[in-house]
Amino acid sequence: MEPTPMDDTQRPPQEQDQQPGLQHEMDPEPVSEKSPSLYSGEQKLSGKTAIVTGGDSGIGRAVAVAFAEAGAHVVVAYLDEQEDAEKTARMVEEKGAKVLLVPGDVGEPEHCSKIVDKAIMTFGSIDVLVNNAGVQYPQENIGDISPEQLLKTFRTNIFSQFYLVQAALPHMKKGSCIINTASVTAYKGSPQLLDYSATKGAIVSFTRSLSIALAEKGIRVNAVAPGPIWTPLIPATFPAEKVAKFGHDVPMKRAGEPAEVAPCYLFLSTDASSYISGQVLHPNGGEVVNG
Repeated sequence: MEPTPMDDTQRPPQEQDQQPGLQHEMDPEPVSEKSPSLYSGEQKLSGKTAIVTGGDSGIGRAVAVAFAEAGAHVVVAYLDEQEDAEKTARMVEEKGAKVLLVPGDVGEPEHCSKIVDKAIMTFGSIDVLVNNAGVQYPQENIGDISPEQLLKTFRTNIFSQFYLVQAALPHMKKGSCIINTASVTAYKGSPQLLDYSATKGAIVSFTRSLSIALAEKGIRVNAVAPGPIWTPLIPATFPAEKVAKFGHDVPMKRAGEPAEVAPCYLFLSTDASSYISGQVLHPNGGEVVNG
């Protein structure tokens, strides 16, 4: 169990020099589990298999652990953050669930097919798909966004969601669900994250449209739009002085922890949300957005 308190304690200034960042280098590390557990004794996903992209750390790790505690086996897809991914695997296994680690770039359609193929070969089914992987590269002006950056951001954040749904859908049956990670920036915008915000807006529209397209198949599609959450992406994105103040501009005056976001994904993955599709949940520290 990670003891870091979920309060308004300031984080020390820190930076990382790679995307999407390494959780084990953060101070303090993000909280991936709540204590006492919200899920003890509830095996709502027993016998099911979930794929979680970006599952090595941050929100993805917290979701993987929550799913495992609810009884699911978890496929953790991640880029190359091996140490973080192995810790996630240990946390999943401590819950009595099985885990499969699949490294690689979800911006490549062939790799997305590989994730799905490995999931089927290992566990035999795909019941929940969580499209969570993402990157962000702030720029002061739109003219500073290079074609290379634009393509990288879109490939990782939204193209990957198309690729994974295309690969997974033939294996998903009635009662399965897809959960996409959007962002509060899809609703309020971000002048320094123009391309990132654009992908998150696309994810909201993708979620709504796909939910309609799959309704007759009995497959639900929803999204979660987190606000400022303490994940490796933050020190990997912003200068140290901004990291120290991260999250203090929301009504709750603090950044959220991944463990405070994971319950949204758990709710949307179970029969408790059986009449909800095409919707977005907003764990964002009290910011009111229309969406």
